[in-house]
Amino acid sequence: MPARLSPVDHAHRTEWAPLVATLLRETRSLQLAEDSVSEAFVEASVRWRTDGPPQRPGAWLLTTARRKAIDQIRRQRRFDDRLPQLAAELEDPPERGRERLGDDQLALIAGCAHPALDAEAQVALTLRYVCGLTTEQIARSFMVPNETMKKRLTRAKAKISAAGVPFTVPEHDRLPERLTAVCGVVYAVFNEGYASSVGPELVRGSLCDEAIWLCELLCDLAPDDGEVHGLAGLILLTDSRRWARTDADGLPVLLEDQDRSTWDTSKIERGLRHLSNSASCDRIGPYRLMGSIAGLHARSPSVDETPFARIAGLYGALIGLHDSPVLRLNQAAALAWSEGPATGLALIDELADQLDDYSYFHSSRAALLAKLDRGDEAVIAYDRSIALTRNEAEIRWMTRQRCALSDGHLDGPSQIGLGHE
Repeated sequence: MPARLSPVDHAHRTEWAPLVATLLRETRSLQLAEDSVSEAFVEASVRWRTDGPPQRPGAWLLTTARRKAIDQIRRQRRFDDRLPQLAAELEDPPERGRERLGDDQLALIAGCAHPALDAEAQVALTLRYVCGLTTEQIARSFMVPNETMKKRLTRAKAKISAAGVPFTVPEHDRLPERLTAVCGVVYAVFNEGYASSVGPELVRGSLCDEAIWLCELLCDLAPDDGEVHGLAGLILLTDSRRWARTDADGLPVLLEDQDRSTWDTSKIERGLRHLSNSASCDRIGPYRLMGSIAGLHARSPSVDETPFARIAGLYGALIGLHDSPVLRLNQAAALAWSEGPATGLALIDELADQLDDYSYFHSSRAALLAKLDRGDEAVIAYDRSIALTRNEAEIRWMTRQRCALSDGHLDGPSQIGLGHE
């Protein structure tokens, strides 16, 4: 049973991003907005413990944060043109209407995912300012020292200032383009949590949870965008298998060996609703197609009853939108299930020149070679995959598979396309 959040922790979870977004609009300074909101929560942690939480925590925090901002502005003797407006807001605070609040949050998210920033900076800024994670939490998520992450965030904020990145809602005709960039950042956060590229654990649930929260926030902010709903469906349906994906030792459990009764039915239902919302929109994009693939897995009672031919067809549609060797690898894995391992291996081998430095290419080949009783070749493929892998759980699992092949008794069927289930 998860511990109940304190009033301050609950408010931090629900109010951090809206407060930063509002202060950012009012002060036009990301650093000032962050500092003012942080100070407001510090004050709340003291005041609410003795006085109890207010009836409207968000309004209390906003008023306090505005006061903190005014104090900082006065101390710094800067932003003179913003002081009268902010002071007027404090004297006669307007109601934070849903439309204005949504615009503020969308502006904050779009700014964090601005194309002037590199992908790493986009993810770090989004986790910091939209999700409200501390620098220490982000550093732990990406397994780097706190000082390293602090420098990355500082560089990113300096780039925002130098490039004049606007924290505004994109113009209507550019909104789909910017939402695509935002979705890419959210998906990157999820992927790093779902199949961690480094470290001892295969799954880092905190990052998956942040991605789900971000995605459902985006659905509230852009309810008519089919790709936003498609991404939400994809993430929820994929994450529904989280607890079945590792064993007691933290090693991967293959899709065909997972206990499907442990899949999270509430996430499956939410994910399917988002897919339904996506299908009601005109545009068919990659997240809607990938979500449909995840939906077919989620609705299948067993791996033998999974419609892999349909899945291969959906990958074909994805390739038609944006061809990539990784998509072709996934399509080949699906065809290996529907048409046999020899067919899958032939298709995978066609990608050798493009994916020789990709660990999942070699682990997929190893699995298929093992199915075809070509154990010596499978051992070589596992060796190559292990050399390219930085996640310790996956290395341990593949080492076990490799040793079983060397000993001549591989335990159970090997998964095709480890990491792409």
